[in-house]
Amino acid sequence: MGADSLIRRVLEEVGIKKERYDLQWASAAEAPRFVQLITEFTDQMKELGPLGKAEGLSPEEVKEHLEKALEFVSAQKSRISYGNAAKAVRKDGVWTKDHIDEIINTKMAKTLEKAFA
Repeated sequence: MGADSLIRRVLEEVGIKKERYDLQWASAAEAPRFVQLITEFTDQMKELGPLGKAEGLSPEEVKEHLEKALEFVSAQKSRISYGNAAKAVRKDGVWTKDHIDEIINTKMAKTLEKAFA
């Protein structure tokens, strides 16, 4: 719950194109949809090129940015902030993507700002 929103926000903060991440659901009975999703995502990655190219980052910069993202998601403050956001979503009982994005962005704003300032 909300991890999708957080991943997109962290990628944005470290300068990685959000198009490089996508989370979609397909049941076992939806083989044609699964194939379509994978094909579209693969085409999108081919269009963006190697990680860093579309972002204008050198391989060393990509490594630094990804290490910063990993440091953020591994930090206790980030996990606590995410837990508080998850509690707020459960309390509200509103499970739309827009609402979850709003809660993640609101509850984690200070933590994100401090980490990526």
